[in-house]
Amino acid sequence: MSSLRNAIPRRAHKERAQPQARKKFGLLEKHKDYVLRAKAFHKKEEALRKLKEKAANRNPDEFYFKMVNTRSVGGIHRPQSEANKYTPEELMIMKTQDIGYVLQKVQSEKKKIERLTSMLHTLDSQPPNNHVYYCEDREEAKEVRLRISGPSKSPTLENVPGRIKKKTAASYKELEERKKRVQELEKLHADMALQKELQKSGHKRKLREDEIVTPTTKPVYKWRPERKR
Repeated sequence: MSSLRNAIPRRAHKERAQPQARKKFGLLEKHKDYVLRAKAFHKKEEALRKLKEKAANRNPDEFYFKMVNTRSVGGIHRPQSEANKYTPEELMIMKTQDIGYVLQKVQSEKKKIERLTSMLHTLDSQPPNNHVYYCEDREEAKEVRLRISGPSKSPTLENVPGRIKKKTAASYKELEERKKRVQELEKLHADMALQKELQKSGHKRKLREDEIVTPTTKPVYKWRPERKR
């Protein structure tokens, strides 16, 4: 019986139509539509209740700087524009401080690169043996020569432990990353220095490609010479 009941197709529920006199108001809403509308209404009602409670319990002596730094436009609080917050002199000082910080990071990274480069060395490049042996006779000299020319017990790449190999590989990877970081910081420093120079007073213009002596992908500017008093 259950299989027969499942086999029978169910009829699609249709919206209830309005009477002829109320057709202009559209179809009657379902219960799920009423539930959504009721939830939205109660949510707004709760928000208004909380706002009224905050307004009733507010401290009349409290003060926020946004009360002075904002203004109401169409009932919405909008902060004041900070476009001209700093003077050109203050902007120039901040730009100089930023350039100094970037330059300091470049120097710090270069010192770390020098330290890493001095620490790292290849295992197969062994220092030359410059020991001087003193022998009393020829027989002793032959024994010393045979002992020196024998198999070397110095460590090679094959008998180095795996953990040391991993540490060495990680150090070389860190060295490459630091070199790349130095290049990026130097490029950033050059761009910031150019922007700082462009903010200074004086007549300047950007050179065309045919006016540039050394081809480069970066923009080149030329300042008009001014006679100093």
